[in-house]
This record gives sequence, structure tokens and C-alpha cells, in this order.
Amino acid sequence: MNWSIIIQIILIGVLLGGIYSLVSVGLTLLFGVVKVVNFAHGEFLMIGMYISYWMWQMFDGLDPLISLFVVIPLLFFFGALIYWTLLRPVMERKDESKIALTVGISLIFQNLALIMFTANYRVVHTTYSDNVIRTSSGITVGYPELIAFIAVILMSVGLGYFLIKTDTGKAMRAVAQDSEMAQLLGIDPNRTYAMAVSLAIAVAGACGSIIVSYLYVFPLVGSPFTLISFIIVIIGGLGNVKGAFVCGIIVGVTEALGIYFISADSGVMLSFILLVLVLIFRPRGLLTKGHI
Repeated sequence: MNWSIIIQIILIGVLLGGIYSLVSVGLTLLFGVVKVVNFAHGEFLMIGMYISYWMWQMFDGLDPLISLFVVIPLLFFFGALIYWTLLRPVMERKDESKIALTVGISLIFQNLALIMFTANYRVVHTTYSDNVIRTSSGITVGYPELIAFIAVILMSVGLGYFLIKTDTGKAMRAVAQDSEMAQLLGIDPNRTYAMAVSLAIAVAGACGSIIVSYLYVFPLVGSPFTLISFIIVIIGGLGNVKGAFVCGIIVGVTEALGIYFISADSGVMLSFILLVLVLIFRPRGLLTKGHI
């Protein structure tokens, strides 16, 4: 067995899993606080990718990482708008209205992107897009993937600090654990819900900007990320931010190993097999201790 190849595959899986982790953290944050299953989560990633792409086009090759300073506040504001105009009116309903609403939002964004940008694939080419780091043992790492992973780690650390150390983050965790008790303590649940939705959507958009330097941009690019994120969130434990991050890496490595050892189409299949096993033996998720 060639161990350098195995290390290479695992490394690819870790880099991919880092992106999965950050996308899934936004999804599980939204569910943990607001108790909404967001089927449009991947579409916000797609919006972030398109914003970075058009900024790269208009501003003479602007680095997508710089466009984060536009994407994050823009998607944050957009998330607040979506909460107060669309989600807030159905928050008290006990039926499937919230699920149907997010499915509708997903379809609207996908079709708007198809109308505005057509189904053409677009690509962002930066000054480091073709650069790689190569070790003496033959292991290679692309600059875009490595830079994206570093950005993911920094954003994840920042998000963790926000949730644990700031008053707003503590309020979100309190609402996630017991919204009625949090309300008795003077925490406005609607403002907290709006913050959670805005933050989750901003994180998804930021992921789009991070990965646009090495993935094609097209209207349906977010759908696979939504699917994988749901797998990761369920495996890690619904509402568990740490679980989402750890299991994102696990799913990324599982997918990479499956593609190499079995076939190109088996990566997602193995992720589903892992999901089924977790649902059978640990239905509450691999990491059940500690939530948002």
C-alpha cells in the first residue's frame, strides 16, 4: 500500500471537510436557535459565489477573499430581511409552513439565478489558482484549497468566540436551550432569532466566497452542499455546533476515501451509509453533549 497516496487522499478529505463544516455550522446554528430546517441554505452559498464572481469581473480580478468584506455584511442584512418579512409571520405556527417556506425560497433563488445568469458555468481565476505546494514524498496541496481551509478555521474560531464570549452569543445559546426561560430573563427572542438567521446566512455566503476560487459557479451549485450539510448536522447531533464541525471533517474524509477506493460516485453514497449507521446506533448523533 502506498501510504503517500493514502495521506494525500485524507488531506484532500480534510480540506473538503473544512468547507462542509463551516456550511453545516450555519445550518445547525439556524436549527438550534430558531428551530427551522432551512432547505435554502445552499442557495445563500450560491449567492455569495455569484457576488464574489461579479466583483472579480468588475474590479479587475479582485481576490474573492477581499470580497468577503462585502458578502458578509450584505448577506447578514439579507438574512435579517428574510427573517422579519418571511420567517417571522410563520414562527408561531406548528405545521410544516416553515419547511415549505424554505423550500420555496430555494426554488425562487435557483430560478432567479437561471434567469439572470443562465445555466453557464463560470470560474474565478486568481493569481494563485494554479499554484501548488509539493512535498518530497509527492504529496501536493493546491493554494486555493489551503487558503480556503485556513479561512474556514479562522471563521470557525471567530464564530465560536462570538457564541461563547459575547452577550449576543450567550443570548442565542440561552434561547436555543430554553426560549421561554430566556424570555423571562429579559432576552427578546425575536431579535435573537433574527440574529441567528442573519449569522447563518452570512456564514453560508462567506463559504461561497471562500470556495469560488476553485469551484465553478452556476445556479444549482448550492444544492449538493445543502444535502451534505443535512447529513453532517444529523450525524453530529441536531443543534450541536461542535458536532457539525467535527463531523464535517469526518464526512469529507469519508467521501474522499470512497471516491478513491470505490468509484467517483461513491463518495456521497458512503456519507449516506454513515448517516444510516448513526441513525441506527446513535440516533441523537455522535456528539450529543453540549449544544449551541
